Amino acid sequence: MSREGLGDARSQGEDASSQGRAKVVRSESEWKERLTPEQYRITRKAGTERAFTGEYWNTKTPGTYSCACCGAPLFSSRTKFDSGTGWPSFWNAVASEAVEEREDRSLFMRRTEVLCATCDAHLGHVFPDGPRPTGRRYCINSASLKLEPEGEEGG
Repeated sequence: MSREGLGDARSQGEDASSQGRAKVVRSESEWKERLTPEQYRITRKAGTERAFTGEYWNTKTPGTYSCACCGAPLFSSRTKFDSGTGWPSFWNAVASEAVEEREDRSLFMRRTEVLCATCDAHLGHVFPDGPRPTGRRYCINSASLKLEPEGEEGG
C-alpha cells in the first residue's frame, strides 16, 4: 500500500527536528526530479527493494549512512550487522531523533515502519529480533541510503 501524499501533509507545519535540522518538505514533482525512479518508489511510496539486490546489503565500508532524499545522518557502520535477510541491518540509529517509527498495517501484516525524521522518507522497518545491546533490527532499503565513507563526511 502506498502512503501517497502523507509525507508532505504530515511534515507541513511541524517544528524543526531535535537535531537542529529543519523539516524538508518538497512536492511530489520535486522528489521525482531529485531521486531515481527506484529511490522515489521506495522512499516516497513506501516500496521495498528485493532482498540481496541493494547496493549496501553486504557493504563493510566504515562510515555514516545518510538519507538518500535529504542527506540527514541516519545509521553508523558501527551498528551495522549481517542479519542474513538481504537488506542492510542496523541495531541502532545514530540518534533517537534521526528516525521516526510508525505502525504499518499494509500487506496484511503488522510491522513498525521506519522513516527519516527530517524528510519523512520511508526507510524500511524495525523488528525486535536484533542483537544486543538494543535487541532491535532496523531492516533498511539500500535505495533510501547514501553511504558517506569515514573521512569523507560533508565532502
